[in-house]
Amino acid sequence: MLAQQEGVSRTTVRRWRARFLVKRCAGLHDRPRSGRAPVITPPTRTLVVALACELPAERNVPLSRSSLSELSVEVANRLGADDVALSRSSVWRMLINDALRPRRYQYWIFPRDPHFLEKAGPVLDLYACTSQGRPLWADEYIISADEKTSIQVRRRTQPTVRPGPHQTMRVEHEYERGGVVQYLAACRAS
Repeated sequence: MLAQQEGVSRTTVRRWRARFLVKRCAGLHDRPRSGRAPVITPPTRTLVVALACELPAERNVPLSRSSLSELSVEVANRLGADDVALSRSSVWRMLINDALRPRRYQYWIFPRDPHFLEKAGPVLDLYACTSQGRPLWADEYIISADEKTSIQVRRRTQPTVRPGPHQTMRVEHEYERGGVVQYLAACRAS
């Protein structure tokens, strides 16, 4: 009954009992296993977990480059020549064992403006191709420079929250504009 609850087969329990009867407690120790010895050292594992729990901005890496491949490259750069370089799948296995998912994040927002719906209405009307209650003409079009999010100079209003076991990194959705770079880029593109 205990073997079934713990997920151990009856055959394994019978083998343990037989070894215990012959060698007593010494028979319960793990036997030497065949195959290659582990090559990833505990300090390497610690480095992988430590880097995975850091915010990308602390490592001067943009959020878009926060991936397993980038993490394995950074670990290789920090390791000495004596250590074994880690593959992307090795890094993934180490993080899965610790329930860490640094490449995943979710946006969150604190709504602060009580007049948000009134201000958002005209913008939503433009997306629906209407302006001030009338439909746009066929020769009218909208240039939305604000949608060039990769070019914007922006500052998050709240700090990013680190990832943890079974918890994704949380990136504040709301930001403050920090310049007019997006408008210059829109004018060049059109």
